Amino acid sequence: MPERVRPLALMLWLLLPCASVFAEPAASVRFAAEDWPPFITPTLPGHGLSGTLVSAVYEKLGQSAQVEYFPWKRTMEFGLHHPRYAGFMAVWRTPEREKLCHFSAPIGNTQTVLVFLKDAPLQASSLAELTGMRIGTVAGYSNGEQFDGMARQGLLRVEEGVNDEINLRKLLSKRFPAIVVEKHVLRHLLYNSGRFTKAERERITFSEQAFKERPVHICFKRTAEGLAQQKAYNDAAREIDLAKFEREYWRRIGMDGNQAVEN
Repeated sequence: MPERVRPLALMLWLLLPCASVFAEPAASVRFAAEDWPPFITPTLPGHGLSGTLVSAVYEKLGQSAQVEYFPWKRTMEFGLHHPRYAGFMAVWRTPEREKLCHFSAPIGNTQTVLVFLKDAPLQASSLAELTGMRIGTVAGYSNGEQFDGMARQGLLRVEEGVNDEINLRKLLSKRFPAIVVEKHVLRHLLYNSGRFTKAERERITFSEQAFKERPVHICFKRTAEGLAQQKAYNDAAREIDLAKFEREYWRRIGMDGNQAVEN
């Protein structure tokens, strides 16, 4: 009996390495990100809209995407230079960043809006009408080429804050007459974060007339490896209908337009 068992045991032992290979999880691709709900955040299903989309694309590639969170400046530093990360997200495309990134296909569409108080309304159909006005922005964020260019020239008086929530608080306390923020981010902060009261929500309104819709992307490192990763990602992303994906995700988390800030 023992003599017959030994060959069987040997055969099973030889097969173990093969079994362990098949049991290994798919290769992971890591990204740095700043917590920016509802686009990329650990507090929402699938790490937000962009996180869910990126995971779906990598699933098609037989891989998994992992996101690790940092403040914005560290997100950029780690995403561009740390060997642990393939890049960072979610990021707007700018001429300056073209020198640093191989940009992915869009991982979400954004709409910047001008936010102000109902008791101090603003009428501005173009950025030129905001010349000289103090406007709250977030340090390190791009608000579109025209806005950023006017700010650099001193035509717009921007005051940089740490994040969108703090800027909203400053607006409510009338520290300045207006702030700029992404529309879905504004809705999430006001209605889904639990950080603002109904009375505070009812004081706030916005206008989107002066801004164009802009996509956000993954910034892959501007290296040969980063270019290869970008091409692989973009090839797989072509199979996904972004507009449909967005509609379904916003509906899934209850942000499909039913909770719109009055404007």
